[in-house]
Amino acid sequence: MKKVVNVGIGGRGFTMDEDAYNRLNSYLEKFRAKAGMGIQTREVMDDLESRIAELFGERLNSFRDVVDIETVNRVISQLGMPDGQPFTESECGGAEFCYGEPVRPVKKFFRNPDNKVLGGVCSGLSGYLNVDAVLIRVIFIVAFFLGSAGFWIYIILWIIAPLAVTPVQKCEMYGLPVTAENLSRFSTSK
Repeated sequence: MKKVVNVGIGGRGFTMDEDAYNRLNSYLEKFRAKAGMGIQTREVMDDLESRIAELFGERLNSFRDVVDIETVNRVISQLGMPDGQPFTESECGGAEFCYGEPVRPVKKFFRNPDNKVLGGVCSGLSGYLNVDAVLIRVIFIVAFFLGSAGFWIYIILWIIAPLAVTPVQKCEMYGLPVTAENLSRFSTSK
């Protein structure tokens, strides 16, 4: 028989067994200590908790509604620490997943608010396609003058593409794995 606790992570409620809760709590404490970002630490921790909640939600289903130690170890191994290092074996209690699960980055198209001139479509496309934003802008201008197709394509992309606001969305825009190091790279103070 195991003891379970109800916890709120990233604005969502989860039921965790006690050893999984203790492991996650120690990870978050060590992460906060290693982050050392001053004012931005709270924002990075909020983004980290949101990502943890998202990963827990993906791993749980109707047959499995309690977060166990294996799930926590997999999530911790995927996220790592803010300095890019994995959560070491001594820190994770010798779990087999500390170094393990390969992370497949997801690449999605977003408008980029950090390098925008008008709506962020060209800089978002440049991040998604991994080309220079100036080249994309020149292509749109040339297409505009050759028959206004560039204008309509730009407007349509502006309407359908969401704005990359969170660090998780910015990682997905560039095709980077959503790790703690990359989350801290895109975090800004408000």
